[in-house]
Amino acid sequence: MLSFRIVNHGSEGKLLEVETPAPGPGEVLLEIHACALNFADLLMVEGRYQDTPPLPFTPGLECAGRIAALGDDISDFQIGDRIAVFGGQGGLADFGIFDAARAIPIPDAVSYDVAAASMIAYGTSLLALQQQARLQPGETLLVTGAAGGVGLTAVEIGKLLGATVVAQARGADKLAIAEAAGADHLIDSSEDLRQRLRDLGGADVVYDAVGGDTWKAAFRATNPGGRLLPIGFAGGEVPQIPANHLLVKNLTVIGFYLGGFVQQRPDVGRATFDLLMRWLEEGRITPHISHRLPLSETAQGLELLRSRKATGKVIMQPRAGRQS
Repeated sequence: MLSFRIVNHGSEGKLLEVETPAPGPGEVLLEIHACALNFADLLMVEGRYQDTPPLPFTPGLECAGRIAALGDDISDFQIGDRIAVFGGQGGLADFGIFDAARAIPIPDAVSYDVAAASMIAYGTSLLALQQQARLQPGETLLVTGAAGGVGLTAVEIGKLLGATVVAQARGADKLAIAEAAGADHLIDSSEDLRQRLRDLGGADVVYDAVGGDTWKAAFRATNPGGRLLPIGFAGGEVPQIPANHLLVKNLTVIGFYLGGFVQQRPDVGRATFDLLMRWLEEGRITPHISHRLPLSETAQGLELLRSRKATGKVIMQPRAGRQS
Protein backbone atom coordinates (compact mmCIF):
# COMPACT_ATOMS: atom_id res chain seq x y z
CA MET A 1 0.00 0.00 0.00
CA LEU A 2 1.25 3.47 -0.88
CA SER A 3 0.93 6.54 1.33
CA PHE A 4 2.07 10.15 1.38
CA ARG A 5 4.52 11.96 3.62
CA ILE A 6 6.49 15.18 3.79
CA VAL A 7 10.19 14.31 3.51
CA ASN A 8 12.86 16.89 4.33
CA HIS A 9 16.13 16.57 2.42
CA GLY A 10 17.85 19.63 3.87
CA SER A 11 16.68 22.44 1.61
CA GLU A 12 12.93 21.98 1.54
CA GLY A 13 10.23 19.47 2.35
CA LYS A 14 8.57 17.59 -0.50
CA LEU A 15 5.36 15.57 -0.56
CA LEU A 16 6.33 12.08 -1.70
CA GLU A 17 4.43 8.87 -2.34
CA VAL A 18 6.09 6.00 -0.46
CA GLU A 19 5.42 2.43 0.62
CA THR A 20 3.42 2.33 3.83
CA PRO A 21 5.74 0.94 6.53
CA ALA A 22 4.93 -2.04 8.75
CA PRO A 23 5.19 -1.78 12.55
CA GLY A 24 7.87 -3.70 14.40
CA PRO A 25 7.72 -5.09 17.96
CA GLY A 26 6.27 -2.54 20.37
CA GLU A 27 5.19 -0.23 17.53
CA VAL A 28 1.89 0.86 16.01
CA LEU A 29 1.04 1.94 12.48
CA LEU A 30 -1.06 5.08 12.81
CA GLU A 31 -3.50 6.29 10.17
CA ILE A 32 -2.88 10.00 10.78
CA HIS A 33 -5.86 12.38 10.74
CA ALA A 34 -4.24 15.49 12.22
CA CYS A 35 -0.71 16.79 12.80
CA ALA A 36 -0.09 19.99 14.76
CA LEU A 37 2.79 22.20 13.63
CA ASN A 38 5.18 23.61 16.20
CA PHE A 39 7.94 26.21 16.03
CA ALA A 40 10.31 23.29 16.63
CA ASP A 41 9.20 21.79 13.29
CA LEU A 42 10.27 25.00 11.58
CA LEU A 43 13.67 24.92 13.29
CA MET A 44 14.03 21.21 12.50
CA VAL A 45 13.32 21.71 8.80
CA GLU A 46 15.94 24.49 8.78
CA GLY A 47 18.46 22.25 10.59
CA ARG A 48 18.57 24.52 13.66
CA TYR A 49 16.84 22.32 16.24
CA GLN A 50 18.72 20.53 19.00
CA ASP A 51 17.09 17.18 18.12
CA THR A 52 17.08 17.39 14.32
CA PRO A 53 17.11 13.80 12.97
CA PRO A 54 19.54 12.67 10.26
CA LEU A 55 18.43 13.43 6.69
CA PRO A 56 16.09 12.51 5.13
CA PHE A 57 13.31 12.61 7.73
CA THR A 58 9.62 13.39 8.08
CA PRO A 59 8.81 16.31 10.43
CA GLY A 60 5.73 16.51 12.61
CA LEU A 61 6.26 16.24 16.38
CA GLU A 62 2.68 15.55 17.48
CA CYS A 63 -0.20 13.88 15.71
CA ALA A 64 -3.42 11.96 16.23
CA GLY A 65 -5.27 9.25 14.37
CA ARG A 66 -6.48 5.66 14.31
CA ILE A 67 -4.34 2.56 14.83
CA ALA A 68 -4.20 0.68 11.51
CA ALA A 69 -1.83 -2.14 12.51
CA LEU A 70 -0.02 -3.45 15.58
CA GLY A 71 3.45 -4.84 15.97
CA ASP A 72 4.25 -7.75 18.27
CA ASP A 73 4.27 -7.46 22.07
CA ILE A 74 1.43 -4.93 22.33
CA SER A 75 -1.45 -5.64 24.70
CA ASP A 76 -2.68 -2.14 25.63
CA PHE A 77 -4.14 -1.22 22.23
CA GLN A 78 -6.26 -2.68 19.46
CA ILE A 79 -6.63 -1.90 15.76
CA GLY A 80 -9.07 0.97 15.42
CA ASP A 81 -8.17 2.66 18.71
CA ARG A 82 -7.96 6.47 18.58
CA ILE A 83 -4.64 7.77 19.93
CA ALA A 84 -2.46 10.87 20.08
CA VAL A 85 1.34 10.64 19.89
CA PHE A 86 4.21 12.95 20.79
CA GLY A 87 6.60 11.10 18.51
CA GLY A 88 9.21 13.79 17.88
CA GLN A 89 8.98 13.30 14.09
CA GLY A 90 6.91 11.46 11.49
CA GLY A 91 3.56 13.22 11.94
CA LEU A 92 3.38 14.93 8.53
CA ALA A 93 2.22 11.83 6.70
CA ASP A 94 -0.79 9.68 5.82
CA PHE A 95 0.58 6.87 7.96
CA GLY A 96 3.38 6.72 10.52
CA ILE A 97 5.15 4.23 12.75
CA PHE A 98 5.33 5.16 16.43
CA ASP A 99 6.43 3.61 19.69
CA ALA A 100 3.30 2.32 21.45
CA ALA A 101 4.73 3.56 24.75
CA ARG A 102 4.21 7.11 23.46
CA ALA A 103 0.56 6.57 22.52
CA ILE A 104 -2.16 8.25 24.58
CA PRO A 105 -5.83 7.18 24.19
CA ILE A 106 -8.16 9.92 22.93
CA PRO A 107 -11.58 10.19 24.63
CA ASP A 108 -14.54 9.73 22.25
CA ALA A 109 -15.67 13.34 22.76
CA VAL A 110 -12.27 14.77 21.67
CA SER A 111 -11.58 15.28 17.96
CA TYR A 112 -8.33 14.34 16.25
CA ASP A 113 -7.57 18.01 15.57
CA VAL A 114 -8.00 18.99 19.21
CA ALA A 115 -5.99 16.01 20.49
CA ALA A 116 -3.10 16.70 18.10
CA ALA A 117 -3.08 20.36 19.11
CA SER A 118 -2.78 19.65 22.81
CA MET A 119 0.17 17.46 23.70
CA ILE A 120 3.26 19.64 23.28
CA ALA A 121 1.90 23.10 24.06
CA TYR A 122 -0.25 22.15 27.04
CA GLY A 123 2.26 19.56 28.24
CA THR A 124 5.01 22.18 28.20
CA SER A 125 2.91 24.75 30.07
CA LEU A 126 1.54 22.38 32.70
CA LEU A 127 4.87 20.77 33.56
CA ALA A 128 6.85 24.02 33.37
CA LEU A 129 4.45 26.04 35.52
CA GLN A 130 3.33 23.42 38.01
CA GLN A 131 6.31 21.10 38.37
CA GLN A 132 9.25 23.37 37.58
CA ALA A 133 8.21 26.89 38.63
CA ARG A 134 5.80 25.77 41.39
CA LEU A 135 3.31 28.49 40.44
CA GLN A 136 1.04 29.20 43.42
CA PRO A 137 -2.55 30.54 43.59
CA GLY A 138 -2.55 34.32 43.86
CA GLU A 139 0.88 34.80 42.25
CA THR A 140 1.29 36.94 39.14
CA LEU A 141 2.31 35.11 35.98
CA LEU A 142 3.64 36.95 32.92
CA VAL A 143 3.23 35.12 29.61
CA THR A 144 5.06 36.59 26.60
CA GLY A 145 4.03 35.63 23.08
CA ALA A 146 0.69 34.92 24.71
CA ALA A 147 -1.27 34.33 21.49
CA GLY A 148 1.20 31.77 20.14
CA GLY A 149 0.86 28.00 20.20
CA VAL A 150 2.61 27.59 23.55
CA GLY A 151 1.92 30.98 25.13
CA LEU A 152 -1.84 30.67 24.82
CA THR A 153 -1.81 27.38 26.72
CA ALA A 154 0.26 29.01 29.48
CA VAL A 155 -2.50 31.61 29.90
CA GLU A 156 -5.09 28.83 30.31
CA ILE A 157 -2.96 26.69 32.61
CA GLY A 158 -1.96 29.70 34.70
CA LYS A 159 -5.62 30.51 35.32
CA LEU A 160 -6.38 26.87 36.18
CA LEU A 161 -3.58 27.00 38.76
CA GLY A 162 -5.07 30.14 40.34
CA ALA A 163 -2.60 32.79 39.15
CA THR A 164 -3.24 36.34 38.01
CA VAL A 165 -2.17 36.22 34.37
CA VAL A 166 -0.56 39.10 32.49
CA ALA A 167 -0.46 38.42 28.75
CA GLN A 168 1.86 40.15 26.29
CA ALA A 169 1.20 39.88 22.54
CA ARG A 170 1.35 42.04 19.43
CA GLY A 171 -1.82 43.83 18.37
CA ALA A 172 -5.41 44.07 19.54
CA ASP A 173 -6.54 40.89 17.76
CA LYS A 174 -3.93 38.70 19.43
CA LEU A 175 -4.50 40.34 22.81
CA ALA A 176 -8.23 39.62 22.46
CA ILE A 177 -7.46 35.94 21.94
CA ALA A 178 -5.31 35.91 25.10
CA GLU A 179 -8.07 37.68 27.01
CA ALA A 180 -10.60 35.08 25.85
CA ALA A 181 -8.26 32.39 27.19
CA GLY A 182 -8.42 33.99 30.64
CA ALA A 183 -5.74 36.70 30.81
CA ASP A 184 -6.42 39.29 33.53
CA HIS A 185 -4.15 42.03 32.15
CA LEU A 186 -3.01 42.73 28.59
CA ILE A 187 0.21 44.39 27.37
CA ASP A 188 0.85 45.12 23.72
CA SER A 189 4.35 44.30 22.46
CA SER A 190 4.73 47.93 21.39
CA GLU A 191 4.41 49.13 25.00
CA ASP A 192 7.11 49.42 27.64
CA LEU A 193 6.85 45.93 29.13
CA ARG A 194 9.11 46.67 32.09
CA GLN A 195 7.13 49.71 33.20
CA ARG A 196 3.70 48.24 32.54
CA LEU A 197 4.58 45.12 34.49
CA ARG A 198 5.97 47.15 37.39
CA ASP A 199 2.76 49.19 37.42
CA LEU A 200 0.90 45.91 37.91
CA GLY A 201 3.11 44.94 40.84
CA GLY A 202 5.74 42.93 38.99
CA ALA A 203 5.78 39.24 38.09
CA ASP A 204 6.36 36.28 40.39
CA VAL A 205 6.74 33.83 37.49
CA VAL A 206 7.76 34.67 33.91
CA TYR A 207 6.93 32.29 31.07
CA ASP A 208 8.89 33.62 28.10
CA ALA A 209 8.64 32.20 24.61
CA VAL A 210 10.14 35.25 22.87
CA GLY A 211 13.63 36.00 24.27
CA GLY A 212 15.66 39.04 23.24
CA ASP A 213 14.57 42.44 24.53
CA THR A 214 11.30 40.96 25.81
CA TRP A 215 13.22 38.71 28.18
CA LYS A 216 15.42 41.58 29.35
CA ALA A 217 12.40 43.77 30.20
CA ALA A 218 10.58 40.92 31.96
CA PHE A 219 13.71 39.99 33.88
CA ARG A 220 14.01 43.51 35.30
CA ALA A 221 10.36 43.54 36.38
CA THR A 222 10.43 40.18 38.13
CA ASN A 223 9.78 40.36 41.86
CA PRO A 224 12.41 39.26 44.40
CA GLY A 225 12.26 35.49 44.77
CA GLY A 226 10.67 35.17 41.34
CA ARG A 227 11.13 32.30 38.88
CA LEU A 228 11.75 32.70 35.16
CA LEU A 229 11.12 30.06 32.50
CA PRO A 230 12.92 30.56 29.15
CA ILE A 231 10.61 28.42 26.99
CA GLY A 232 11.69 29.55 23.52
CA PHE A 233 13.29 32.28 21.46
CA ALA A 234 10.75 33.18 18.78
CA GLY A 235 12.23 36.70 18.72
CA GLY A 236 15.47 35.24 17.38
CA GLU A 237 17.85 36.25 20.17
CA VAL A 238 18.87 33.91 22.98
CA PRO A 239 19.21 36.14 26.06
CA GLN A 240 22.26 36.28 28.28
CA ILE A 241 21.44 36.24 31.99
CA PRO A 242 23.28 38.62 34.37
CA ALA A 243 24.14 36.39 37.30
CA ASN A 244 24.69 39.34 39.63
CA HIS A 245 21.00 40.29 39.26
CA LEU A 246 20.04 36.73 40.16
CA LEU A 247 21.94 37.12 43.40
CA VAL A 248 20.60 40.54 44.33
CA LYS A 249 16.94 39.60 43.81
CA ASN A 250 17.19 35.88 44.67
CA LEU A 251 15.82 34.96 41.26
CA THR A 252 15.70 31.47 39.80
CA VAL A 253 15.94 30.72 36.08
CA ILE A 254 14.55 27.29 35.22
CA GLY A 255 15.12 25.72 31.83
CA PHE A 256 12.47 23.39 30.50
CA TYR A 257 12.40 21.26 27.35
CA LEU A 258 9.46 18.88 27.06
CA GLY A 259 11.20 16.33 24.84
CA GLY A 260 14.08 15.87 27.27
CA PHE A 261 11.77 15.82 30.29
CA VAL A 262 9.56 13.09 28.80
CA GLN A 263 12.63 10.98 28.03
CA GLN A 264 13.97 11.42 31.55
CA ARG A 265 10.61 11.10 33.33
CA PRO A 266 8.36 9.01 31.04
CA ASP A 267 5.99 8.15 33.89
CA VAL A 268 5.33 11.81 34.70
CA GLY A 269 5.05 12.68 31.02
CA ARG A 270 2.45 10.00 30.36
CA ALA A 271 0.44 10.93 33.44
CA THR A 272 0.49 14.56 32.28
CA PHE A 273 -0.76 13.69 28.77
CA ASP A 274 -3.50 11.46 30.23
CA LEU A 275 -4.58 14.34 32.48
CA LEU A 276 -4.67 16.74 29.54
CA MET A 277 -6.94 14.37 27.61
CA ARG A 278 -9.32 14.29 30.58
CA TRP A 279 -9.27 18.08 30.79
CA LEU A 280 -10.09 18.28 27.07
CA GLU A 281 -12.98 15.88 27.57
CA GLU A 282 -14.27 17.93 30.52
CA GLY A 283 -13.89 21.23 28.64
CA ARG A 284 -11.41 22.64 31.17
CA ILE A 285 -8.98 23.49 28.36
CA THR A 286 -9.77 24.36 24.74
CA PRO A 287 -6.96 24.64 22.20
CA HIS A 288 -7.23 27.56 19.82
CA ILE A 289 -6.72 26.40 16.23
CA SER A 290 -6.29 29.27 13.78
CA HIS A 291 -5.64 27.27 10.59
CA ARG A 292 -6.45 23.83 9.20
CA LEU A 293 -4.64 22.91 5.97
CA PRO A 294 -4.16 19.81 3.81
CA LEU A 295 -0.83 18.01 3.98
CA SER A 296 0.14 19.36 0.55
CA GLU A 297 0.18 22.90 2.04
CA THR A 298 2.70 22.15 4.78
CA ALA A 299 5.09 24.83 3.46
CA GLN A 300 2.31 27.41 3.84
CA GLY A 301 1.62 26.16 7.36
CA LEU A 302 5.25 26.56 8.37
CA GLU A 303 5.31 30.05 6.85
CA LEU A 304 2.37 30.99 9.09
CA LEU A 305 4.60 30.15 12.07
CA ARG A 306 7.64 31.88 10.62
CA SER A 307 5.73 35.11 9.92
CA ARG A 308 3.79 34.92 13.21
CA LYS A 309 0.50 35.08 11.36
CA ALA A 310 -0.86 32.06 13.22
CA THR A 311 -2.51 32.24 16.61
CA GLY A 312 -2.69 29.13 18.72
CA LYS A 313 -2.07 26.05 16.58
CA VAL A 314 -1.83 25.23 12.88
CA ILE A 315 -3.23 21.78 12.04
CA MET A 316 -2.25 19.80 8.96
CA GLN A 317 -4.87 17.27 7.85
CA PRO A 318 -3.34 14.43 5.81
CA ARG A 319 -6.75 13.03 4.88
CA ALA A 320 -8.38 16.32 3.86
CA GLY A 321 -10.01 15.93 0.48
CA ARG A 322 -9.20 12.22 0.30
CA GLN A 323 -10.99 9.05 1.30
CA SER A 324 -9.78 7.82 4.72
